[in-house]
Amino acid sequence: MKKEYDYLIVGAGLYGAVCAYELTKKGYRCLVIDKRKHVGGNIYTRNEHGINVHVYGAHIFHTSNEEIWNYINQFAEFNNFINSPIAIYKGNRYHLPFNMNTFVEIWPDISTPEQAKERIEKEKAEFHIEEPKNLEEQAINLVGKTIYERLIKGYTAKQWGRPCTELPPFIIKRLPVRFEFNNNYFNDIYQGIPIGGYTQIINRMLEKIDLKLNADFFANRQYFEQIASRIIYTGPIDQFFEYKYGPLEYRTVRFETETLDIPDYQGNAVINYTEYEVPFTRIIEHKHFEFGKQDKTVISKEYSSSWKLGDEPYYPVNNDKNNELYQKYKIEADKLSNVHFGGRLGQYKYYDMDKVILEALNYIKSL
Repeated sequence: MKKEYDYLIVGAGLYGAVCAYELTKKGYRCLVIDKRKHVGGNIYTRNEHGINVHVYGAHIFHTSNEEIWNYINQFAEFNNFINSPIAIYKGNRYHLPFNMNTFVEIWPDISTPEQAKERIEKEKAEFHIEEPKNLEEQAINLVGKTIYERLIKGYTAKQWGRPCTELPPFIIKRLPVRFEFNNNYFNDIYQGIPIGGYTQIINRMLEKIDLKLNADFFANRQYFEQIASRIIYTGPIDQFFEYKYGPLEYRTVRFETETLDIPDYQGNAVINYTEYEVPFTRIIEHKHFEFGKQDKTVISKEYSSSWKLGDEPYYPVNNDKNNELYQKYKIEADKLSNVHFGGRLGQYKYYDMDKVILEALNYIKSL
């Protein structure tokens, strides 16, 4: 019996939208569904007072892959935004990532890269531990005690919901340190924010494709599994298999977003609060992503928290326990010839946006 669609794509985020767009170009009939009331997944932006608000957290596009940069620029014009976050610790401001600006702010008596290297190496040697047993020991081995205590310790504990002494050392395998005055957070050649927000990109990808929003795959699973020959699934892989081996773990984020009747709140898009006593991890001021001059401003405070079933999953907890659990689900997934699992949740992996696009394009090429 002929199916209504060649592909059902579960999830109207970036991975699903790229797959739908490319498959439609090849002549396949696609239906995209999403349980949310909007497209875009976690890169969804909503216009408020002329400001494009990153509803699910800041997303800054960056890549060194020219093919991917050219690909995404089909759907929007990008500005030249460079991510240069600031950290606040006990009322003092420090530039990120760790670079000469940071070191001069921490140690006013140094002025050259050589002096900064000597100071950091001295601290590393003073507190060196041959075999770090936790994240604190690992971080101090990498950058010394002062940088760790001011800029890593509290922030990381808030992110993971436990002290750094209780976190495994592999979470911080390396910490980028630059001995130059360079506040560019990313090393990638191409960087920017789409002028007008991310939602337009997804809308343009899906404009010729059947789309159903407020459509939960699991609420009507039997119907959805019957209307297409193949499924591209971008939701949580453990949910697809009804958590038969138990749920995978995530960290989630809660946002407190408010509009303020002032033109500028903090003068920067991203400011991290690295003290543990400050409950939120950072404040995003959305207008600065697009150099906005509006009379109002919109800010979002981000609170990292533990995840439970029913919460929005953001960051996979890729420790040994969860990676072993994921492998069990992947074995099940590999048995299904007509279902492909993609994206962050489908592959239980943290992907930057350029890698999401690359993975989707590579999958389409493999068909």
